[in-house]
Amino acid sequence: MDKNTIIGFILILVVLVGFSYLNRPSQEQLAAQKRYQDSIAWVQQQQMEEIANTLAAEKQTTETVTNEELPDSVRKSQLQDIYGNFGVSSQGTEERIVLENNLMEIKLSTKGGRICSARLKEYTNYDNEPLYLFEDDKESAFGITFITANNRVLNTNDFYFEVIQNSGLQTILRLNAGENKSMDFIYTIRPDDYMVDFDVVPNNLQTELSPAMRTLDIQWMQKIRQNEKGRKFEERYARLTYKFLSGDVEEMRESKDDVHNASNKLKWIGYKDQFFSSVLISKNYFETAKLDSKYLTEEKYLKEYSVYTNVPFHTTDNDSIGFSFYFGPNDYTLLKKYDKFKFEGQNLELEKLVPLGWSLFRAINKWVIIPIFDWLTNFGISLGLAIFLLTLIIKTALFPLTYKSFMSSAKMRVLKPQIEVITSKYKGQENALIRQQKTMELYKQVGVSPMAGCLPVLLQMPFLLALFMFFPSAIELRQQSFLWANDLSTYDSLIHWDTYIPFVSKYLGNHISIFCLLMSVVTILNTKYTMDQQNTGQEQIPGMKLMMYFMPVMMFFFLNSYPAGLNYYYLISTIITILQTLAFRFFINEEQLLAKLEANKSKVKPAKKKSGFMARLEEAQRQQQALLREQQKKRQRK
Repeated sequence: MDKNTIIGFILILVVLVGFSYLNRPSQEQLAAQKRYQDSIAWVQQQQMEEIANTLAAEKQTTETVTNEELPDSVRKSQLQDIYGNFGVSSQGTEERIVLENNLMEIKLSTKGGRICSARLKEYTNYDNEPLYLFEDDKESAFGITFITANNRVLNTNDFYFEVIQNSGLQTILRLNAGENKSMDFIYTIRPDDYMVDFDVVPNNLQTELSPAMRTLDIQWMQKIRQNEKGRKFEERYARLTYKFLSGDVEEMRESKDDVHNASNKLKWIGYKDQFFSSVLISKNYFETAKLDSKYLTEEKYLKEYSVYTNVPFHTTDNDSIGFSFYFGPNDYTLLKKYDKFKFEGQNLELEKLVPLGWSLFRAINKWVIIPIFDWLTNFGISLGLAIFLLTLIIKTALFPLTYKSFMSSAKMRVLKPQIEVITSKYKGQENALIRQQKTMELYKQVGVSPMAGCLPVLLQMPFLLALFMFFPSAIELRQQSFLWANDLSTYDSLIHWDTYIPFVSKYLGNHISIFCLLMSVVTILNTKYTMDQQNTGQEQIPGMKLMMYFMPVMMFFFLNSYPAGLNYYYLISTIITILQTLAFRFFINEEQLLAKLEANKSKVKPAKKKSGFMARLEEAQRQQQALLREQQKKRQRK
């Protein structure tokens, strides 16, 4: 890249930054925009509450009308008054219809025409029972609100649907409103797919629905079951998630109750736990939504999610309104395929239901970790061996950085006798700056940078943190055993107890993870060995040595409830690091390394212009040294 190209890029960047700065909204504009959005949210909330109150009143009236003591003619007349021509569907008997393929079993209820049960056939919960995302009326609810021509607010949950077709893969349920007038709910599934297509088809309802209707209002609720052994850890990953039509994927708070009014258009709304999700997808968009996430303390459930939302609708049209439900695993590779095939061009980004960390860490997981892990597991090997090979591959790829870090430590180590001479010559706190200057001069003469060993370590940190996010999200580890661990996706509890122990139970839980314990012990041994090898003879910061030992202990308390697969990875990674260190010590001749550094002293080095930072640093050192001398003189006078 030539000089003119570089200047061109700089000028473009300056123009873009300047344009963004000059066109940023003022504080008054931002405040006005916030007031506008708050007003919209308040109006939406009032509308939702009004609909809920109306539905409650309608339900109470219906219970009076359906009283068996009333004559049939009176009851029919009252039903007609309440429901209009939809009154013909207000009474009936509930039936359950099954839709299933080889991956899932979906049950539909003719009362409300909704999905009332979703079971994933290939999975079980932590008690080895069939895995249901939801199973009965207490665990889920789904209804569509509409307004009749006589301004009655009705909900599909109050009506009985007629089964028009049931072929095993497709079911048509019909809400009748008189002759040739109806609203059809069409549910369709395909083999080997976790998607359920859901189409709402109005048939000749122009005279039955209010011409003022512009939307269909949807209410959807689901309680999230506990499906994994570690409840607290599963709670952390259970979140109500949603995607804006032309924006990013957002999540609600997982640790407490949360309510959010979305005034912008949404593409989908997802109810997720650690490894499974129920997602409602609009083929067009949801106009607005009130999202509610509640933290539950019931033994069986983690959270309760609910949403009040709406989609565009015109009574003059007979066009269907399309949705899709996803009931399935949070499998990154599987979810990514929906953007490529079924929802091509819609940028659905369902794979963001899998938490892989912030942008840099997510990129590493997306482009490096997941492809390697998928490639390894495709060979049909055990997950324990796959994690071992993944660790080996990553450590090998990072070997050049590890080598540079070790070489920097080795150079500092062979200079230890000379550093000790400087330390003994300039003793005491008052000579600290002189001692530091002399040490830096020595490093400069032999061509050693004290920071050279830090940069390689820092460059390895993104991979360490990316894997920290990957393992708790990898459904491939779920219920896969290795050695004493029955499930690599949660903690191994070979040692556990039922009695509450103060402090211990609060931070560790009532168990000890063996993989976590081994990892912590090996880390402490590695820390001791590394500190011994990196002792350069300089004075250490007080408490630093103790802090280095304290960190592995803290890691044990922190990671004890994390997946066994993650702790196993850290254990193998630390062991490989120790073996690499021993190999370095064996193959590197430190006498030759010292001779090479001493030879650098005799080389004439061209004078380098000091950077502004170094000049300021040296000036700060001189000022601090002068201050210390002044303080020393004051003490001597006293």
